[in-house]
Amino acid sequence: METDTVQQASATRTPWSAGGGWTTRGWLGAGSGAVLVLLLVLTAGGGWVLAHATDVNKRLTDRWSPALIASVRMESALINQETGIRGYGMTGKREFLEPYQDGVAQERAAARELARLTEGDERATADLTRVREDSERWQTTTARPVSEAAEPTASARQRTESGKSAFDTLRASLTEQQNHIEAERDRARDDLGAARTLRNTVFTAIACVVLALIALAFAGLRRGVQLPLDRLRTDVRQVADGRFGHTITSSGPADLRALARDVDGMRRRLSGELEFTDRARARLDEQATELRRSNEELEQFAYVASHDLQEPLRKVASFCQLLERRYADQLDDRAKQYISFAVDGANRMQTLIGDLLDFSRVGRLHAEDTDVSTEAVLRRTTNSLGMVIEESGAVITHDPLPVVHGDPTQLGVLLQNLISNAIKFRTPGEVPRIHLGAREQEDFADGAEGAGPRWEFAVSDNGIGIGPEYAERIFVIFQRLHTRDTYPGNGIGLALCKKIVEYHGGTIALDTGHTPGTRFVFSLPSARQEASATGSVS
Repeated sequence: METDTVQQASATRTPWSAGGGWTTRGWLGAGSGAVLVLLLVLTAGGGWVLAHATDVNKRLTDRWSPALIASVRMESALINQETGIRGYGMTGKREFLEPYQDGVAQERAAARELARLTEGDERATADLTRVREDSERWQTTTARPVSEAAEPTASARQRTESGKSAFDTLRASLTEQQNHIEAERDRARDDLGAARTLRNTVFTAIACVVLALIALAFAGLRRGVQLPLDRLRTDVRQVADGRFGHTITSSGPADLRALARDVDGMRRRLSGELEFTDRARARLDEQATELRRSNEELEQFAYVASHDLQEPLRKVASFCQLLERRYADQLDDRAKQYISFAVDGANRMQTLIGDLLDFSRVGRLHAEDTDVSTEAVLRRTTNSLGMVIEESGAVITHDPLPVVHGDPTQLGVLLQNLISNAIKFRTPGEVPRIHLGAREQEDFADGAEGAGPRWEFAVSDNGIGIGPEYAERIFVIFQRLHTRDTYPGNGIGLALCKKIVEYHGGTIALDTGHTPGTRFVFSLPSARQEASATGSVS
C-alpha cells in the first residue's frame, strides 16, 4: 500500500518539480532555455554587426572607390579629346583625331559606369550631370567645329580662347566631382573602421558572455549536482561497507533529495531485514543443534532397532518353530498354519526393519566421496546376484560405462535394486533381458543442485512393465503394485533408489514411453578426473 502511494505521488509530479522544489531536469531545462535565449540575442546582434560591416565595406569597395576610378578615367578621356583637338587644330593632320575619337568612346563608357555607381545619390548625380553638360558645351563650341572644319587650323585659332574657357570649366566640374567622390569614399572608409571596431567589440563581448555562461554552468552543475551526488555516493558507500545505521542525508535538487530519501528508506528496510535474518539465523542455528541432537538420538534408535528389536523377533520365530517341532503330533493343521503365520510375520518384520535401516543410512553411513567405475560396480552387482541371474537365465548387457563421482557402496545398492526388480518382474515364459545404457548429458541446469557435467543412465528390461499412472507412486516408500503372494518384497527398493540418486544430486524417473517392459532413467555426476571404462557382462 505504501509503495502504491509513493508510485501514485511520483506519477502526479511534473518533470520539472518533485515534491519540495525544482528537479535537476527542471534546473537544466530553465538554464538551457535562458542560455538559448541569450545566445539567440547575441547571435542576432552579431549578425547585425556583420551585415552592417558588410554593407559599409560594399559601399566602399563596390561603389565609391570604383566611382572615383571611373571619374579619373572620364577625366583622362576628356584630356585625350582636348589633346587630340588641339593637335589637329595646330597641324591639320587627321591622325590627331584618333585620340579624340577614342576619348569620346572612353568618356561615354566612364559616364555610363559613373551613372550606375552613383545611382540614388543626388549630389553625385548632379555632379555627373554638370560634367556631362560642360563636356557637351565644350564639344559643341570647340571640339566638333574644329574636327569638322575644312580649315581646322583657322577654326582652332578662332576658338582658342572660348575653347580654353569651356575646357577649364569642364576641368573644374571634374575636380569638384572627384572631390565629392573622395569625400564619400573617405566617409565610407571611416564608417568601415567604426564597423570593424564595433564588430570586434561585439564579438569580444559575445566570447566573454559565452565563457561566463560556461563558467556559470560548470559552477552550477558542480554545486547543484556533483557535490550532492558526491555526498550521496559517500553515504551509500558507507552503507555498502556495512554501516547500515548510517543515515543518508539529502541535498541538492528535488529529485536528488528524493533519491537520497528512497535510498535511505531502502537502507532502513535492509537493516530491518538483516536484523530479521540474524534472528532467523540464530533460530536456525538452534534448530540445527536440535536437529543434530535428534539425529544422534535417531542413530541410537536405529542401533537399538537393529539389535534389541530384532532379538525378540528372532526369539518369537525360534520358539514358534520349536513349539511346532516338539508338539507336532498334538497340533492340527489349523495350529500349524497359525504358527507358520507367526514365523512369517516375525521374519518379515526383521526384513522390514533391515530395509528401514538401509533407507535411513543413505547419506549418513558409508558416505565415501570418490571417482567410481560404474563397470566395476556393475560387475560386483552381477556377482552378488549370480544365483538369481543363473536361475532366471537373465541376460545383462551394457554400453561402454563411464567413471562417475559418488559413493561406490550406495551405487552398488542402486544397481542391485534396479536389476533385481527387472529380474523379479519378468514376463513369465520369457528370458529376462536387461540393458544398462549410458550417455553424457549435453545440457544441464546451471545453478541447480549438483549442476555440472553429468551422465545419464538407463536400465531397460522386457518385463511386465509399469503403467504410466503409477510413475510417481512407485518411488514412495512401502507403495506396492502387487500382493506379497505374487511378488515378494516390502515396497522400499525404488524409494531407496530415488534417495540414493538424489543424494548424488541427480534425478530418477520412469520412462513411460518405453514398451514392452520397463525403463528407469537416472543421472549421476561425472568423475572429477575424467576416465572411461568399457566392456560387457552377460
